Formats: sequence, structure tokens, C-alpha cells
Amino acid sequence: MLDSLLGRIRRHIIPESAFNFFNPLYHRALAISAAVIYRFPSRKIKVIGVTGTKGKSSTVEILSAILEEAGYKTALTNTIRFKIGNESKENLYKMSMPGRFFLQHFIKKAVDAKCDYLILEMTSQGAITHRHRFIQLDAFVFTNISPEHIEAHGSYEKYKQAKLDLCKALSNSNKKERALIVNADDKESASFLECGADKKITYSLKDAEPYEIKKEGIDFTFGGKKAHSQLSGTFNLYNILAAASTARSQGVSDETIIRAVEKFSGIAGRVQKIEAGQNFTVIVDYAHTPDSLEKLYQVFQTSRKICVLGGTGGGRDSWKRKEMGHIADEYCDEIILTDEDPYDEDPRKIVDGVAAGITSRTPAIVMDRREAIREGLKKAAAGDTVLITGKGTDPYIMGPNDTKTPWSDAKVAKEELERVLQAE
Repeated sequence: MLDSLLGRIRRHIIPESAFNFFNPLYHRALAISAAVIYRFPSRKIKVIGVTGTKGKSSTVEILSAILEEAGYKTALTNTIRFKIGNESKENLYKMSMPGRFFLQHFIKKAVDAKCDYLILEMTSQGAITHRHRFIQLDAFVFTNISPEHIEAHGSYEKYKQAKLDLCKALSNSNKKERALIVNADDKESASFLECGADKKITYSLKDAEPYEIKKEGIDFTFGGKKAHSQLSGTFNLYNILAAASTARSQGVSDETIIRAVEKFSGIAGRVQKIEAGQNFTVIVDYAHTPDSLEKLYQVFQTSRKICVLGGTGGGRDSWKRKEMGHIADEYCDEIILTDEDPYDEDPRKIVDGVAAGITSRTPAIVMDRREAIREGLKKAAAGDTVLITGKGTDPYIMGPNDTKTPWSDAKVAKEELERVLQAE
């Protein structure tokens, strides 16, 4: 990627202190350069941005499915993949929101492919490096906000401000009938509703009442009509409501929305079931914050749970490690701690930070992630649930000096599950 190449060049040529001073100008220059080179392609396609601490990728995927059901051709970028029409490519960049040249080129390709809508996952990290600049938005979705990337941003308030900067991109857009869609149940909803838009729409769990969250799906109400989703968990009901409310803002009928939601079968790395004919449940999920981990565990409260987890990425958000251990201690029957993305930090130190929150028992510590997954599967009996969390669709385990070990939790879980079943 051109952004990454330029970044490496500047690190070798420009002193860090000087670069920090000119950092905003540098990123803005890249943003305008990319937009000019690709001739401001976002002016020629309807663009919907989605941000929040959790649920961004899922909301993007559900919204794309709804718009396609309505007959539109869509393109999307998120943590999981890049899609233009029927062509899809795995996101291997370890960035939910890639660089400016990539994004502007991608938008141009979506325009050239005659897509009607482009749905972008937008991140706080993208905001502080101006990756959202010169992208004209038609709609903007705010899902939620909770403490995350605090060490990278400096404080929760700065993290929130970065999200609000993304929202302000809608206010500054020259598009007509700009729509702002906000989760009214989130404590910060009022701040986001202050952003300028031609129409402001809120959604809430109350909109889905009566609803019932089951292990095998969600029964809920939308627009006075009964609906069923194959997804599960309260968090997925929020994602469905976010996508459905956005589709409504674009003139999609409730009947079409419900039909699309009922067809939608799931998202890679998000409460993804791994099947090999076993008599227990195996789940791979991206849950990497205390809140998302707890909500995932709550979905499977009625079964015995074997939990395989790490402490999220090294060098960041160390505050949450103990809290994640505490949540695992509260909900899990067996706990296996393992490596995740240590980067330049000692991986055992990260795991020990998670273990500090586990006080009712001594967790198993298996630093090799494949071995940890195997041990979790070997412990499972009929009716149990094995929950493998933290990476979802992440394609690498990140080590020291930006080393990358190719990885797939789903692939490894399937391989080890087949081996365990064959050994029985």
C-alpha cells in the first residue's frame, strides 16, 4: 500500500520530533492527493459510513445484504473483507480502515463497477490519520462507544472525539438528504446527534419489542411485524436494528428488510460455528473487549463453557486484561489462556495480566494457540460449548518487529476438532 510505503520512508528520513509537529499536515496532504488522483470518486456513488467500538463489521455486512435484497449493487470495506459486487477479497491488512490511497482507489473501482452503494467501516484510528477526509457521505451510522484504544488516543475523551470527527464528515458532506443513524441506548448518543444531517434517525431495543434472544437465534419485532434472525445475542439484535434503520433511511421497505434479515446466515469470525459432526458447540468470535466478551458468554449461559482466550494486542489497553480474566472467571467452567497478538510485549506478561483477574480457580496456560484450542476441544463433552475468542477473522498472529504468522482461528479449530474426533 502506498500509504505504508510513504510512512516507512518518512520514518527513515524525518526526525520523529519534526514529524510529530507536521503530522496532521502530512496526513491531510496524503488524503487530498489520493482524492485528486482518483478524481473524488465518492461524489459519484452513495456512501454509508459505520463507526462504533463494536458491531461495525457486522452492521456493514447486514446492511449490504439488505440493500442487495432490495436490488442494489453494493461494495463494502470492513475488518473482514473488501467486496465489490460479487467479488470479495479477504482483508489481510490488519486494518479495519485502510489507507487513503487504498480507499480512494477502492471507491473508484466501486464506481467503475456501477455499484449503487459503498458501505465503509470507519475507525477512530482512521480519523486521527485523516483517512476519512474527502469522502462524501450520504449516511453515517453510530453503533456504540466504550473504552477502547485508550493508550493509542491518550484518553477516553480523545477516543470519543475521534469518533465524532467521523460523524462530522457527514455534516461537511455536500450530498443531499444526508441521514444520521444513532443508537439511542448508548450513553453518548446525544453527542452524536448534534452532528449536522438532513434527517436524524435513532434506534433502540424498544423498537424490537417483544423480542427473545435464543442460543439458536433471535425472535423480534420490526415495524410491527414478527421477524427471526439466525444470529444470536443482544449485540446482534443491535447490529440488525442499526442496519435495518439505515436501510429504511434509504427507502427500503420493512418487508424487504425482514426478508433479508431472515435469509442472513452469519458473519465469518462473529459467533461463527465450527462443525465437524461433534455433539458439542464450537464458536469462534472476535470478542476482544470486556463488554463484548461478557455479552458473548451470556448467549451460552445454559451450557457448560470451555473458554479459550488471550489478552488482546500487546502494547495497548493493558487495563482490560484483568477485567477480561474476571469475566471469564464469572462465566466459564474451564479457562485456557493463550497467546494472541503480543507484538513487542512479552506474551507471558500479557497472559499473566488476564490471569490476575481469575481468583476462583487456577486457569490452564497454554501459550501455543493451536495447542490451547486443541486442549479446549479435548475437554468438551456432549452439550458443552467451546468459545475461542479474541481474533475472529484476524489473518495473522502479530509478533515482535511487526512479524506476522499466518493464522485462522476458524481453520485451526476445524483441523483440531477433526483430529480430536478421529482420536475418539
